[in-house]
Amino acid sequence: MSTTRFRPSRRFWPVCAVLALAVTAAGCSSTGGRRAEEARAKAVAAGGSAVTTPRWKVAMVTHAGPGDAFWDSVRKGAEQAAAKDNITFLYSNDAQTQNQVQLVQAAIDQKVDGLLVTLAKGDAMADVLGKARAAGIPVITINSGQEFSAKFGALTHIGQDESAAGQAAGAELASRGRRNVLCVIHEQGNVGQEERCSGAQSKAGGSFQVLYVNGTDMPDARAAISAKLQADPSIDTVLTLSGPMAATGMQAVQDAHRGVELDTFDLGPQVVAGLKSGTVGFAVDQQPYLQGYEGVDLLWLYKSNLDMLGGGKPVATGPQILTKDNADALAEYVARGTR
Repeated sequence: MSTTRFRPSRRFWPVCAVLALAVTAAGCSSTGGRRAEEARAKAVAAGGSAVTTPRWKVAMVTHAGPGDAFWDSVRKGAEQAAAKDNITFLYSNDAQTQNQVQLVQAAIDQKVDGLLVTLAKGDAMADVLGKARAAGIPVITINSGQEFSAKFGALTHIGQDESAAGQAAGAELASRGRRNVLCVIHEQGNVGQEERCSGAQSKAGGSFQVLYVNGTDMPDARAAISAKLQADPSIDTVLTLSGPMAATGMQAVQDAHRGVELDTFDLGPQVVAGLKSGTVGFAVDQQPYLQGYEGVDLLWLYKSNLDMLGGGKPVATGPQILTKDNADALAEYVARGTR
């Protein structure tokens, strides 16, 4: 069987040349893109930035900070995104709301290019965030205060819906057959903590109690939880709202000499160790590293390209229910401070 080879006439040659150039260009574009990505990765690894946008300045002001594994993870995420995005990152925090307001005002006075704030006690931040808006400073809220974010003019909120997180915890409690839950609030007036407990109560069923303790005095909090467990033998579960408070809750359970399950919100080295050993039943994770990283990165995207995730709605980083099955995989990342 004979075959005939196609030989293009001269009138096809320009077309063939164009096609050849297109293929060559595509190959160069692909190679160039790959090389550019490799160059950016090397720059970041060497401590440089991965972008060529101006050296913008972003401030983060939170209501909690150093010494807490959760907030250390938030800060680490923000710092790593800032390094990638050629951003000067300024961080400050204060548990006292009025002091947090002053820190935000100081950032405005420094004429920062973007602002990340938490709204644990949201109403108190309204005026100063209005000043940021008047100064043309884009604001993103993170972690707490989702319900205030849009009202105060923020571009978006990054975190978890605390009511939804509470409901997820309540559903998990119900599935585990926990019938009498003690929910420990360690910062009275913190809207997010109240929402976690009320959300859990709405789904847990059975009996549900709330105990207020002083989260800045862990020995006192430990004694208060232990005393409550000894006074009410019907309690079968303690639900704490942070990694450090979970560690204190575990000590209180031991002090009370009770077979009580300890469950918690948020991670930390002791929580992961507790998940692994079985002294913690489950943890509700909101991925704090991601909140810091995405907060900075979204401000960079907005400044450089007017991009914004979420379509005006909050960007969710949780809730994620973690149990003993996840403990081994989590340990590595918790140890390096990114979970």
